[in-house]
Amino acid sequence: MSETGYEVLHVDELESFPLPNQDGLTWRPIRRRFDIRGFGVNAYTADQAGLRVVEEHREGSGHQELYIVIAGRATFTLDGEERDAPAGTLVFVKPGTLRSAFAAEPGTTVLGVGAKPGEVFQPSAWEWSFAAFGYLARGDAERARAELEAGIAERPDAWQGYYNYACLEARAGDKDAALTQLERAAEIDPGEVARIALGDEDFAPLREDPRFLEAVSR
Repeated sequence: MSETGYEVLHVDELESFPLPNQDGLTWRPIRRRFDIRGFGVNAYTADQAGLRVVEEHREGSGHQELYIVIAGRATFTLDGEERDAPAGTLVFVKPGTLRSAFAAEPGTTVLGVGAKPGEVFQPSAWEWSFAAFGYLARGDAERARAELEAGIAERPDAWQGYYNYACLEARAGDKDAALTQLERAAEIDPGEVARIALGDEDFAPLREDPRFLEAVSR
């Protein structure tokens, strides 16, 4: 925060990170840019029409989310119903509602705002992982590791940091370090880790290792 007590930025001035395995989709960190601690808020921009800008998911823990289309045009699917969403559209989604969205125009940017009523806000563990893989794509492995370590320090109870650290070490060829991190992730959420790790190409060299097989079969 600036000394004046406020900051004014255009969304294009935010740093952007390409999301892993999603060519043409970038994550723009807003919450961490301003060190917002009361709610989650970030933006996603699709370079091309047809790219997903909101992943298909439900929020099953009471988390409320508001999506704002700030540029371009998106198509939302909400519990099976499609809704056109040009720039300026607000989409409020209650917990438990299945939601997803695709860009209908190049340059579509969707802002996501969310928090769980009645609870102290905790930033999503994905924030550090997205930044880490952005730095890794730029060839800065040390900055990527620093991001993951910071995320684990902030959210030691979340599996994502350990899992993505395992991916990074597997890519670097350090099998032992990768397996150690994967085991930590599996201790926290064995079902989710097994579901993702079994099809994750980062772990292709590890799939016959007994430690990998044990981690994904908990």
